Amino acid sequence: MEAKKNLTNGKQTMKQKLFYVRKNWQLYVFFLMPALVFTIIFKYLPMGGILMAFEDYNVRLGLLGSEWVGLDYFKRFLSSPDFMSYLLNTLKLSLYGLLWGFPMPIILALLLNQIRSVGIKKKIQLLIYAPNFISVIVLCGMVRMFLSPVGPLNQILGTSTNWMTMPEAFRTIYIASGIWASIMYTAALSNVSKELEEAAMLDGANVLQQIWYVQLPAIKNIIVIQFILSAGNIMSVGFEKAYALQTGMNLPTSEIISTYVYKIGLLNGDYGYSTAVGIFNSIINVILLLVVNGIVSKLNDGEGL
Repeated sequence: MEAKKNLTNGKQTMKQKLFYVRKNWQLYVFFLMPALVFTIIFKYLPMGGILMAFEDYNVRLGLLGSEWVGLDYFKRFLSSPDFMSYLLNTLKLSLYGLLWGFPMPIILALLLNQIRSVGIKKKIQLLIYAPNFISVIVLCGMVRMFLSPVGPLNQILGTSTNWMTMPEAFRTIYIASGIWASIMYTAALSNVSKELEEAAMLDGANVLQQIWYVQLPAIKNIIVIQFILSAGNIMSVGFEKAYALQTGMNLPTSEIISTYVYKIGLLNGDYGYSTAVGIFNSIINVILLLVVNGIVSKLNDGEGL
C-alpha cells in the first residue's frame, strides 16, 4: 500500500510539474528563445551549405539554382596527385601530436600533484597554464620570433638557422608549441581521496605506486573520454596554427587538408570543391570516432562515450 501511495505521489508531483510548465509556458519560451534562435541561425541553417559539395556553385544563382554535379568534386579530390600528400601530412601531424601531446598533460598534472607547497604549486601552474590563454596567432608570432635566424634559440646555439623554412622541423615545432598542462586533469586529481593516499603511504607505497594505484584510477574516465575525442579528431588539425606557422619553404609537410580547403575555397573561390573536401574530412573523423570508441569500450569494460 505504501509503495502504491508513493507511486501516486510521484505521479501527482510529475503532473503538478507539467501543469506548472503548461501554465507558465511563456516564461520558458522567453528564456529558451535566444538559445534556440542562435542555434538555428548559426548551427542548422549553415548546414544547407553542404549542397555546395554536389553543385557547380554560382553565387548569383544560389544553392537552389546552381548546376548539380553529384560526386564529381569528391572524385576530383580523390584522384588528385596531391591527395595522398595532404592526407599523409594531416595524419602524421595528428598522430604525432596524439603520441606526444596526449600523455604530456597527464604527466605534468601528476607531477604538479606531487608538489606539497601550495605557493610554489600555484606559481608553477600559472606558468604552465598561461599559454592556454594566449591567442593562437600571438603564440605563433612568438614561435616565429623565437626560431628566427636572429632569435634566442639561434643565439644560444651560435647559429643562424631559419627553422621555419625547414620542412623536417615543422611537425616538431607544431607539436612542441602545443604541449601544455590540462586544467581538467589537475582539477580531477584535486578530488582524489586523501584517505586513500594516506592509506597507501601507511602501507609503504612509494610515489610511483601511489600514482599508479590511487591517482591514475581517479582520472581514468577523463583520460578515456579525452583519448576518444582526440583520436576522433585526428583529421581535424587546427587550421589557424598550421596556417600561421606555414611558409613557402615548409609546404611539403605543412600543407594539410584544412589549409588546402581554406586556399581553394576562400582564396580561389572554388566553394563547391572545398566543401566536398571538408565533408570528406568530416566523414573520416566520424568513422574514426566510432571505431576508437568501440575499441576503447571493449578494452574498458564497456565504458566509452
